[in-house]
Amino acid sequence: VQLQASGGGLVQAGGSLRLSCEFSGRAFSRFTMAWFRQAPGKEREFVAVKRGSGGGGATYYSDSVKGRFTISRDNAKNTVLLQMNSLTPEDTAVYYCAADQGIILSSLRQAISYDYWGQGTKVTVSS
Repeated sequence: VQLQASGGGLVQAGGSLRLSCEFSGRAFSRFTMAWFRQAPGKEREFVAVKRGSGGGGATYYSDSVKGRFTISRDNAKNTVLLQMNSLTPEDTAVYYCAADQGIILSSLRQAISYDYWGQGTKVTVSS
């Protein structure tokens, strides 16, 4: 499995960006796909996750992005998207997509649960 994230950039506060993560490998629909982010000097933190077919495609968000970010997946294109609206400077970070199978519900928000990671795409929100 290989993941390729893209779509980062510089945006003003209140603006929007859409991140994309392209999955290369087999059985994409079975994989749980997640986004994490890491701001300078901080630990990597969970942003959003969308479970694969085994998990019914359930979606979960961190409290800090709920209502502003939307995660979606296109199984035909092997792609997962993160639509980010109403961005604030606190959203500035490198965003990583992650993937794995067989993650239990209680572990979905933990980075250690994911074996496959993209290279990261930088998002900068100016005030």
